[in-house]
Amino acid sequence: MRPYVICHMVPSVDGRIVTGTWRLPRGLLAEYERTGATFGADAWIIGRVSMEPYAGRAGLRAGPGGERLPRTDFVARSDAPSYAIAIDPGGKLRWESGSIDQDHAVTVLTEQVPDRYLAFLRSKGVSYLFGGKQRIALPTVLRKLRARFGIRTLLLEGGGKINGSFLAANLVDELSLLIAPVADGGIGTPTLFDAREGPGPARPLKLLAVERRRGDLLWIRYRVRRGRR
Repeated sequence: MRPYVICHMVPSVDGRIVTGTWRLPRGLLAEYERTGATFGADAWIIGRVSMEPYAGRAGLRAGPGGERLPRTDFVARSDAPSYAIAIDPGGKLRWESGSIDQDHAVTVLTEQVPDRYLAFLRSKGVSYLFGGKQRIALPTVLRKLRARFGIRTLLLEGGGKINGSFLAANLVDELSLLIAPVADGGIGTPTLFDAREGPGPARPLKLLAVERRRGDLLWIRYRVRRGRR
């Protein structure tokens, strides 16, 4: 049992996702939030770099400090209305609190993180899950998210590497793309899915819906085909 995963993103027409140099239509962020809300998701998940602006920059006490903590999951809260989840294998995020607006913060680690970082997360009320000893095993993480927090629908919101990791593991069930009216033309910047060098883990898709939204945005939804469907 795992959550249903919907990759919800705003790419350019050529699949780029770094928006800093784009002249975006007014109201794009609000449109992105409105379309995402239609799924009634229990949680959203992003990578460490994408989460940094939300997590904050709290100080981390130097030195080993404190007792040896077991490498078992820590659930600070399991009754939140929704959850904000970060994939942070090395334990680099400096959370200022255990919530982002109304969303309870959950971070996914490897067992290599030091005790003092686990103590730091506990002091901030941040839940954490272990996804593996040295590398994150996404299927394990998804099963834990369902079991520990009851998450049934999960919005996957980038960046390109985490999206690519989910795609490569065949864990994306649906795509929700709000295509921005921009042709980026860049080379070497993140794309919607950055799984690996060379040929990618191509997944066949079935078109579910296409809808024109305000500001010349195009909302396209696909389901990932599995087996012979």
